[in-house]
This record gives sequence, C-alpha cells and structure tokens, in this order.
Amino acid sequence: MTNLLKETLDFLKSNNKKESDILYCCGDNFKFTWENFKNVSNVDYDSGFGSPEVALDLKIVGNNFWLERHEYDGSEWWEFKEFPNYDNEEYFTVKAVTSREADRLRGDSWNYYGNLLEMNNW
Repeated sequence: MTNLLKETLDFLKSNNKKESDILYCCGDNFKFTWENFKNVSNVDYDSGFGSPEVALDLKIVGNNFWLERHEYDGSEWWEFKEFPNYDNEEYFTVKAVTSREADRLRGDSWNYYGNLLEMNNW
C-alpha cells in the first residue's frame, strides 16, 4: 500500500520542490487548496496493477510546474511537468507536425521522426 500524501511529498522533494512552491490543486474543471489536498490525501491506496484508485484528473500546480497522475493497467504514479523555458524569443516556422506530412514534404515515405527538429529537417 502507498500513502498518497507521503508519495506526493517525496515526489515533490525528488524534483527539488517544496510545499511552499505549490499554488493550488485541481481537477479538470475546478481548483482547491493544497491544505484541502493534504487533509484528504493522507490515505493508503494500492498503486499496483488493477484498477486506478486516485482520480486521474488530479493535478498539483506550482509556479512553472505541475504534477499530474498517470496510470497503465491500473498501476499509478505522479509525473512532473515544467513549462518550457527559452532564453531567447526567436520563433521558427514549422512546416510539419506529423511524420506523414514530413514525409510528403521530403518526398519520402514512412520515416520515423521523434521530434519537431527531425520532422522539419533543422
């Protein structure tokens, strides 16, 4: 069994974040306080395979980061997300965002492109 509050606090710490970095918690259509989350999340749940127990729309939002829930076949965990930070304000012109379009533009067929740089041949 996993304690959701302890898991969350440990996960924050492993990503160099503290409780004081948290702005709010939210679901898909509403937000609530970190204090409210702490009051209801000091519970144990089975994070292993089976059915997910923690709400999948649960997010914890901080300044320039957020935690979101993920699951695979019932196994559950937090994922850490950060807003991209760019040193300059230069914009690029993107010609393709799918491998099919990148292939069409290059005259190739079914190459694998893992990212925008490869798709746009930069």
